[in-house]
Amino acid sequence: MRLRKENILFDIMTGAGLYLLDSLRDRVADRVDDLRERTRDTYSTASDRVRRASDVIRGEDRRFISTTTALLLGIGVGVGVGMLIAPASGEETREQLKDRVRDRFSRERESATGTYGQ
Repeated sequence: MRLRKENILFDIMTGAGLYLLDSLRDRVADRVDDLRERTRDTYSTASDRVRRASDVIRGEDRRFISTTTALLLGIGVGVGVGMLIAPASGEETREQLKDRVRDRFSRERESATGTYGQ
């Protein structure tokens, strides 16, 4: 009689364990698939970065050259447009800026109270 009860208890525990492992297997499989996909994405990103870096080192990257050219072209156009629409000549503009700076610093000296650091 005692052997039969132990067998029943063992069967119940084994069944419960298998049931829990089966549900765990499905969740683990989903997690493994997610991990595999994330690993592929990371590898792809790293591979692209290494390829681009080696292209730059070998001088085969044309995007850097085109970006630099666009930047220099933009600066040139900006300076040209600025010279065309400037309200005064360069000499007059420098004098105005010098006067503004001089006035600003003289006002700050007059409004300063106390001494710094004491």
